[in-house]
Amino acid sequence: MILFEDVSKVYPQDYIALNQVDFHLKQGEMAFLTGHSGSGKSTLLRLISLMERPTTGRIILDGNDISHIKGNDIPYLRRHIGMIFQEHRLLMNRTVLDNVGLPLLIEGYSRYEIKRRSLAALDKVGLSGKEESFPIHLSGGEQQRVGIARAIINQPPLLLADEPTGNLDPKLSLEILDLFKSLNEYGMSVLIATHDLGLIAKMRYRTLTLKEGEMINDGLLR
Repeated sequence: MILFEDVSKVYPQDYIALNQVDFHLKQGEMAFLTGHSGSGKSTLLRLISLMERPTTGRIILDGNDISHIKGNDIPYLRRHIGMIFQEHRLLMNRTVLDNVGLPLLIEGYSRYEIKRRSLAALDKVGLSGKEESFPIHLSGGEQQRVGIARAIINQPPLLLADEPTGNLDPKLSLEILDLFKSLNEYGMSVLIATHDLGLIAKMRYRTLTLKEGEMINDGLLR
């Protein structure tokens, strides 16, 4: 699903965000990506989601070498990736249904198909009956679930999450991680960036650890 081969990312002023990183996330696998702030977690996710290009090395995504992908091929490959952020990035003046269906609206789907798939996505994240609500009237955990529903509406094989529980209390954080677990059980590959070691220790999944841009650990948290 995701293969990094000797991947480095260097920004201006010779700032090394990632340094010769190697790892492989298999199809249908769920893993955590951890490390202190500035360790390179967000950069790694940005490389996978084609927001950035590697300086050196090779990145294979679902069999495609995306290291030097042409710009006009990026939108097609991004349809295979669901992206979730710490900030929900919801449109507060639009209903939950409108927020979830936005990716399909952009792609030109019919109103009927957008509604059908949006309701199915909301049901999957436990928000049936909230489709006509506005995000401002939802709790933080519910808003995050709306963001997850929007990310999975295209049924992507890969789900990336960047600090998805950073603004939530421990109880809500566990609920969101349980949701990721259920999505993984549907067959979706899931990679979650987080600095909360206590939280991920309870999940017992493979953990990839970055430190100053280098992968220093690749295995289950002990």
